[in-house]
Amino acid sequence: MKSIALIRKETPVSEVLKLTQPCGCAACRQQCKYGSGFASDDDLPKIAKHLCMDQEVMKQQLFEKRTLLNTALHRPKTKTPQKPFGECVFFDYKRGCTIHEVKPLQCKLAMGCKEYGNDTRVWFLVNYFLNPADPQSIREYATYLKTGGHVLGGATIENICPNKALREQILSYERLK
Repeated sequence: MKSIALIRKETPVSEVLKLTQPCGCAACRQQCKYGSGFASDDDLPKIAKHLCMDQEVMKQQLFEKRTLLNTALHRPKTKTPQKPFGECVFFDYKRGCTIHEVKPLQCKLAMGCKEYGNDTRVWFLVNYFLNPADPQSIREYATYLKTGGHVLGGATIENICPNKALREQILSYERLK
């Protein structure tokens, strides 16, 4: 799906959230049946307060840490932890998301029914997982792009690492000086 230029890497979260008004359609609820979105660091205290739980206990019982682009973030566990995909622990077939008011940022951005749904997914990836100061994160992102990953405006590999010599050194796995 082609980017429609509403969202760029540098678009502030407040503007992205304006495009992602809560939706309960089947396309948006579908992803809750097969996993969950990642939480930003700001989300975790809000979710713990909403659940009346200690944040560390909540993370241990209800969240898992996963790594993408060499960056680890928390996401809600699935109801079947022995499988890589499954219903989010906070998903209920009748009510939908049981923590809707404080759900993780990536869940708020998930808009399967909108033409810019892929843009919001990639916006989260480049703003919360991609670390321009980490050579391994840059390498993994470059691989994502080379294998057909969706490119968001302002998030080309040249934008992420504008120094050509450094970029070539990183991507060739040369030891950095």
